[in-house]
Amino acid sequence: MRESIRIATRRSPLAIWQAEFVREKLWELNPKLEVELVAMNTKGDQALDAALSELGGKGLFINELESALLDGRADIAVHSLKDMPTTLSENFCLGAVCARGNPCDALVTNLSSSLKNLKPGSIVGTSSLRRRSQLLAAYPHLEVREIRGNVNTRLDKLDNGSYHAIILASIGLERLKLHHRISSRLSISEMLPAPGQGVIAVQCHAGDPYIKSLVLPLHDEITGYCVAAERAVSARLNGNCQVPMAAYAELQRERNEIVLRAMVGSIDGTSILCAQDWDCPNNAVKLGNRVGDKLLGLGADKILKNVAGA
Repeated sequence: MRESIRIATRRSPLAIWQAEFVREKLWELNPKLEVELVAMNTKGDQALDAALSELGGKGLFINELESALLDGRADIAVHSLKDMPTTLSENFCLGAVCARGNPCDALVTNLSSSLKNLKPGSIVGTSSLRRRSQLLAAYPHLEVREIRGNVNTRLDKLDNGSYHAIILASIGLERLKLHHRISSRLSISEMLPAPGQGVIAVQCHAGDPYIKSLVLPLHDEITGYCVAAERAVSARLNGNCQVPMAAYAELQRERNEIVLRAMVGSIDGTSILCAQDWDCPNNAVKLGNRVGDKLLGLGADKILKNVAGA
């Protein structure tokens, strides 16, 4: 039995928080285990002068961490699940997804307490095509601009007047103890989240049974079913950072069913397609595929082709 393991993580404050969270959970289960963080810069962290949708998708945030797993510099990697591609290399597996935190987005602004109170022409920053599409669908009078960088960098850009408001994940602000910066939390009906939003994922080498057994107790079963449905929708639509799509699943305990809602929209928000369905947890992937097919039946493929050609 190994006495130490190494966790690959991005260097951003939020990524370090997530890695430390996993380390604490491992220590609770294995008090004598030595756990080292291996902090790394990824291409997604370094290339801040272009939109994520122009840089090649979600692999920008995990490729370097996966390389560390392959060459033995790290034993596990910790990610925000929403940053992970829906299809992983056969070398890797999701060893665990932790219990989901707040999945909602948040408005951060020094001017107003809600989106509806922002003046026409107000500049709202987001790096997400999903958020852009839903924002412009509901508030076509706003101007949405790209914003990159970690949470604190984006807050600085807001405070220096480059933007009138920005949209961030609520959970990131909460984990960094920046609750006071949240002007309002956007409900699921206002802003459907990204697949896997609010979930910490633990990735490991598929061929390492000891590490897989070590991280398995961190897995939350209900969250696992829900994100399996969400990621199945994304996979069915070939979703990534270049696609304005959203998916969110939650368990209705009284019926023991997962309810899944998903959305595909045009970048300018003029076309929004929505679908939902429900099924038992064991059919989570089938549920996701079914909802994906519903969106395709509504014309999502046309929207996605237009986005790809934009």
